[in-house]
Amino acid sequence: MTTIGGRAWLVGALCLAVMSASAADANAYREKGKVAEITKSGMTVTPPRDWNRLDIRPGKYAETWTLDGEQLNDVTFYGGVEPGNPLVKERNKKREPLPKFTRSTLLVEVPELLEGTYRADKQIGSFTLTESKPGRFLGRDGVRFAYEYTDRDNLPRKGEARAVLVANKLYMVTFDAPRLHYFERTLADFRALADTARLAE
Repeated sequence: MTTIGGRAWLVGALCLAVMSASAADANAYREKGKVAEITKSGMTVTPPRDWNRLDIRPGKYAETWTLDGEQLNDVTFYGGVEPGNPLVKERNKKREPLPKFTRSTLLVEVPELLEGTYRADKQIGSFTLTESKPGRFLGRDGVRFAYEYTDRDNLPRKGEARAVLVANKLYMVTFDAPRLHYFERTLADFRALADTARLAE
């Protein structure tokens, strides 16, 4: 495929993603300035701008927010994942088991847990951790990390995440978007949203 053809394909894929971001995909409005609880976990955020929460949750402990559609900017919160559970719902526990969060999982191992989950759940082969460092989340010492991967449609994507362990539970927020245009365009919105995250004492 030529470079021009590759660009045309990529633009076409992004346009298709925009058109698929219908009201059915995002019809739970999250209003600017109003506190919203995440999965009844005690974790809350106060969005600095309006967002949409997708009705279909990826798992018991997770919910996804977006501005333009899940394929264009995906912010997923993981609220209080308990030991022995995967980050998202397993399609087939026997044939396609997902890695589990455990009591022995260390904070530095959380990026690896997310990678394993993405490889199995999103069925991707390419995933690269580009940065991992200490960082604050929910007012506590945690980890911040960044990554890149190619999704099943061969679209290059970038991501950023924050995570912390509290009382043997995992709290995390991730942001994923196409590397071209959408990631940088929405990164500041994600960071501003994540900065508002709090956990009830």
